[in-house]
Amino acid sequence: MSINRPVATALAAALCLLTAACGDSPDSGGAGARTTGAAASKTGYPVTLENCGRKETFERAPSRVVVMNGASVAEVSTLLALGLGDRIVANGQSYGMSEVPGRAEAIKKLPTGDVKLNEAYDIPREAMLGLRPDLVLSVTTYGFDQKNGFATRDQLDQVGAASYVSPQGCDDDPSKMTVADSYRLLRDLGRIFDVSDRAEKLIAASEENIAAVSEKVEGEKKPEVMVLFSTMRMGGNEFSSVVANGIINDILTKAGASNAFESAARTTFADLSKEKVAATAVDAVVVIAYNDPNPAAYARKLLKEFPQWPAARNNAYVTVSDSMYLGPSNDLAVAKIAKKLHPDAF
Repeated sequence: MSINRPVATALAAALCLLTAACGDSPDSGGAGARTTGAAASKTGYPVTLENCGRKETFERAPSRVVVMNGASVAEVSTLLALGLGDRIVANGQSYGMSEVPGRAEAIKKLPTGDVKLNEAYDIPREAMLGLRPDLVLSVTTYGFDQKNGFATRDQLDQVGAASYVSPQGCDDDPSKMTVADSYRLLRDLGRIFDVSDRAEKLIAASEENIAAVSEKVEGEKKPEVMVLFSTMRMGGNEFSSVVANGIINDILTKAGASNAFESAARTTFADLSKEKVAATAVDAVVVIAYNDPNPAAYARKLLKEFPQWPAARNNAYVTVSDSMYLGPSNDLAVAKIAKKLHPDAF
């Protein structure tokens, strides 16, 4: 999940941090990711990535990874999908549910580093340095901003820790994000950890799944869809959690649908009045559930509130969770939405 900074506090306030570990076995030895070892000659190292105008060079796979909260689950989900859960020494990300069986539970079991979070519900500078990371992941550059009390990328570099900002995070503008950015995140982490083969298999499977769905719905009339969260308000209006732009629009397109509120804002979210929502013809509703045990109830309530919508007459709604965001599982969202909106095509 990747969203605008004003949303981060609202989301992160609900995040809980739990302990344990999972994944493959880490490299033996205590040397960090920036240390040259004998194993380097047997792998694809050194690896250099250009990231937000910086060059990060890895001589070996990181073994002490810290995942910052950033109101995201993209980074931790990608690490788990690549089988790298045990490289994590502190994870700040959580979502509470997932389209992927077992993922939410796996995230809950990851170590948190017993960190006292700051007012932004993330890992402050001194605590970060005390974790002795060799790689720190952040969804945007916000997580490395000294003004926010975080360790900067230069400060991390001074203690031998690499840093990485996820795709579209350099400008802190997820409104431009697409599914291709999820693949880029997989590829980048695949290179960093020398598991590019795993990354490419995940990408190929996702592309194949999405292509199969898109082929089935090609030529079908595209319903106008409203996408919103069930448990959050992000602005002054009653409907401030309506998605206008970003990766979600790419997912809708691939599922044979259009965003009814794409033109309502240039940012990721539109802050809409009830009157504006009522005046828009909505063919279907996609409710994104964040720690909501019953998003379907919210969807039904919404349809009852706007009986003039075609969506209300047809009882057309879909509930999704983490597959709608930056991360390794966008194909699941595409399939789930397409099958609901175009049942006759499947």
